[in-house]
Formats: sequence, C-alpha cells, structure tokens
Amino acid sequence: MTLVMSAAEREAFLAGTYVGILSVADEAGRAPLALPVWYTYEPGGEITFITGRDSRKMALIRAAGRVSLVVQEAALPYRYASVEGPVIGFEDPARPEDRRALAERYLGAEGGAEYLEATKDVAGEMVLTRVRPERWYTRDYTKQSR
Repeated sequence: MTLVMSAAEREAFLAGTYVGILSVADEAGRAPLALPVWYTYEPGGEITFITGRDSRKMALIRAAGRVSLVVQEAALPYRYASVEGPVIGFEDPARPEDRRALAERYLGAEGGAEYLEATKDVAGEMVLTRVRPERWYTRDYTKQSR
C-alpha cells in the first residue's frame, strides 16, 4: 500500500481551500523564509498568490525564481501536499477581480468585501505571482488501513 497521492488526487487536494505555507530561499546563511499565504489552484493549472510589491517575501521570490508551497489537512486522518516550481510570471498590480476572488475564497462574500475595503489603500501595491507546479511530495493517511 502506498500513501502517496495519485496525480489526480494531489491536484484535487491542492485545489481545496487551505492556508498554504509558502517557502522561498533566503539570503546566504539564513533558513528559507516560510510564511502563510492564501492561494488559488485549479487542477492542471498554475498556483497563484498575492503579496506586497515591496515586501521581503516578494524580493526573495524575484531573486530565487522558485518557491515551494505546503498545504495540509489538520484533522485526522492527515493529508498533505508539498509542491515546488518556478515562478512564471507576475501581474503588477494584481487585478481587482483576482484580489476579490482570493478574498472571497477564504472569507466568503461578506468577509471578502470587508477585507477589500480594509485594504483598499494598499491594493495598488499588491502583486499576483504565478507558479508552475513541477515537483510534488504527498501523503494521504486516509489510505492507511485501520
């Protein structure tokens, strides 16, 4: 028995709504920077997330040109997917419709609208990053016989 997810399983799992942990290489001698992010993914597509243009995270992403993202099911039985790949593009600034879709994905329509209103002063400083999934590492403990 293998606990590794199939390609279809891992893509469906990553498409779920989880807060991801994004990691990017840091300066020499420091551990990689790892931070929580809201993201979007559709099977067979790209991973996207939005962050501040002048943030340390964005500077490191531009320098490294690669990131990794980990998402997990925090309840038993555990599942996780870790994916890494090259950054393939930026939209600067992020389009309002992409910001809205991301906010509503995580906060719902009402919470998303409140979030967008609260962050309207920095909207022009937000950048959407696109990543092509390249390497996957997964585990699905729902496959484990009990």
